[in-house]
Amino acid sequence: MISKMSIASPVKKLVSSVILDLDGTLLNTDGVITDVMKSFLVKYGKLWDGRETLKIVGKTPLEASTAVVEAYELPCTAEEFVKEFTPMFSDHLNNIKPLPGANRLINHLHGHGIPIALASNSPRPFIEKKLSYHPGWKDSFSVVIGVDEVKAGKPSPDLFLEAAKRLNVQPSSCLVIEDSIPGVTAGKAAGMKVIAVPSLPKQSHLYTMADEVINSLFDLRPEQWSLPPFEDWIDGTLPIESWNIGGPVIKGFGRGSKVLGIPTANLSTESYSSLLSEYPSGVYFGWAGVSKRGIYKMVMSIGWNPYFNNPEKTIEPWLLHEFEDDFYGEELRLVVVGYIRPEANFPSLESLIAKIHEDGRIAENALDLPGYSKYKDDPYLNSLLKTTCSSHS
Repeated sequence: MISKMSIASPVKKLVSSVILDLDGTLLNTDGVITDVMKSFLVKYGKLWDGRETLKIVGKTPLEASTAVVEAYELPCTAEEFVKEFTPMFSDHLNNIKPLPGANRLINHLHGHGIPIALASNSPRPFIEKKLSYHPGWKDSFSVVIGVDEVKAGKPSPDLFLEAAKRLNVQPSSCLVIEDSIPGVTAGKAAGMKVIAVPSLPKQSHLYTMADEVINSLFDLRPEQWSLPPFEDWIDGTLPIESWNIGGPVIKGFGRGSKVLGIPTANLSTESYSSLLSEYPSGVYFGWAGVSKRGIYKMVMSIGWNPYFNNPEKTIEPWLLHEFEDDFYGEELRLVVVGYIRPEANFPSLESLIAKIHEDGRIAENALDLPGYSKYKDDPYLNSLLKTTCSSHS
């Protein structure tokens, strides 16, 4: 007799080891590549516009170079491009930041004794240099393997099969975490379970081969794969390393108060393109300082708001306070301290509004907790109020 429980709760494949990709999964390499590519192409009289980004993500250096040379009709071979580009890129490796949630994931797995391998389409010396800028990372991996150590890089399964061999485990017991389609393809070809964390926006629909697609490493649930769960969530919120953003309040899409009944205080995204590329879309919360007014609790969305299908990634904070008037042009500063959920689409406007109010309640309650409330005294916020006071005294 089959119990109802086994039918209602299909268990995902049990895994005992994790194989991680590096660039785009753990490290925000794309931003640095863009910066270097812009300056590199200038000498050829070309302007990097990112048109080949989808084709180079997850590829080997030579494959990526071939795509760029062809797309921009450069007067050099792919091999010459690699030879010239590599030293320029190497000089910027120290500028590559961990993606949000990367340190947390590595520390969690290593702390629980889960064998971790790193398998990258980069050559081994490049991997070693990248790891050297992130204390503790290299020692956390039982195995580190580069594309120059196997016959073929991703999408071939060679890297992952070799990683499993060096870990001394069966491929079927491995969970791969990847950001690119070549990486996902390689993991599945190796007979492994694969979680995709797409590094390019609005591309999730292309990852149908993955066993699971998540918005960011914040949204990983290890217990679904029989791995130890994260234990840092507090009342539906995830504490994150705090970060600041600010500027004058601008007019947004005009839908905050009109359509949603929720007045948002929008910030210009022009000065924050790199910051926006660094943080995954989703719902965050923290504290907001408004010049001449005070400090307030706030919840905010970062992303494209799928229901409205924004053409660009935006920051839309909602200050959890009733204001009698608009404050366009006034200085707004935010200290972001926690994460609530990934961005999502909704079947109706009513369900979207209900979710936004739920996010507001979660943020409102969480910000009373000591771990979050202490940031109300952050100098970044208080210096704004002091400056405002002194200028009017």
